[in-house]
Amino acid sequence: MELKEQVRELRLQGKSPKEIARALKVSPSVVAPLVRAIAAETAESAEATGPGEAEVAGCWINVGWSEGLGIDPARGWVDEAPASGVGGMVCVLVARRHTWDRLSVCGYLADVYCTGVKSVIGPDVLDDRDLVRFREYFFGEYPAWQEAPIELARHLVFGSVDYARKLGFEPHDLFALGSDLLGKWEEEPAVTFGRDGKPFYVEGPDDDPAKVLRTLRRTLSDDEFGYVTAGR
Repeated sequence: MELKEQVRELRLQGKSPKEIARALKVSPSVVAPLVRAIAAETAESAEATGPGEAEVAGCWINVGWSEGLGIDPARGWVDEAPASGVGGMVCVLVARRHTWDRLSVCGYLADVYCTGVKSVIGPDVLDDRDLVRFREYFFGEYPAWQEAPIELARHLVFGSVDYARKLGFEPHDLFALGSDLLGKWEEEPAVTFGRDGKPFYVEGPDDDPAKVLRTLRRTLSDDEFGYVTAGR
């Protein structure tokens, strides 16, 4: 099998570029451009059918998504398990109709307390059976997921990107390719980000915590944000 197709198959399984490189025993520098090329091809294909206007076939979010956030009650958005201990890491999965038997799918991992969109899987074109398998994998580390309106997905994903940019953080480099599936971001924010309104950073497995803290300290004093790292 051609290397690019092997990368595509592993990407559909939800593997990160680093995990793909390890599985295929190649350098991450070899895998990264292939991942970007695959995402770009899918985005171009989806653009031809107008993904931003296509029918929303499904939208899901992990339970516990609202923990620590301020939500406009007028929106009527419901968190089925608001105290699930998610800790500001929110997964959003969106599927839009691509053709009668295929779906354009993209998943986003957003740090809604601090750094914004940390990871993007997709966009990819899947059939219904592949989507079910991918959804199981995508939410595998969370207690459960729930259906959500696309408007909530937009507010959480785009809103977390806007919030993070004010703190000095840019979204994952594949975000631009996958953002069209969310639709246009033209609304007034209905979510207050940060933990209880204050930036709060929790170190992730692939983070450079020293770099994150340096970035925060460019605009904030130490009493204006909180953090938890391996050293603290």
